[in-house]
Amino acid sequence: MSGEYIFVYGTLRKGHRNHRLLENSEFVGYAITKDKYSLFVDGIPYVVKIPVSKIKGEVYRIDKHTLEKLDRLEGHPDFYKRERIDVVINDRIIKAWIYFYPYPKGKLIESGDFEDCGEV
Repeated sequence: MSGEYIFVYGTLRKGHRNHRLLENSEFVGYAITKDKYSLFVDGIPYVVKIPVSKIKGEVYRIDKHTLEKLDRLEGHPDFYKRERIDVVINDRIIKAWIYFYPYPKGKLIESGDFEDCGEV
């Protein structure tokens, strides 16, 4: 199996402004984090390691070049920090990269779904 899995929860999702960076990547499916985290929104979304809800998102299979572009967009490792976590997709658990923010910022979205924040 070539490539890496990335779990995206905000502006990289379909229909949002940064999705163009994933246009040439394989959409694997809709997913949810296995563990609970917190989703905050302050213009852009932030996932923080505070257990509130499972985060909803999408999983893509990406190549190294795409991962490098995403790291630049997300400011990894100085702004967001990329880590591997377990996500549940199609009733199975896979390891996927996610971008975490170090502290809460903005409004908590208790559902864990960026679609519920009213921002695009």
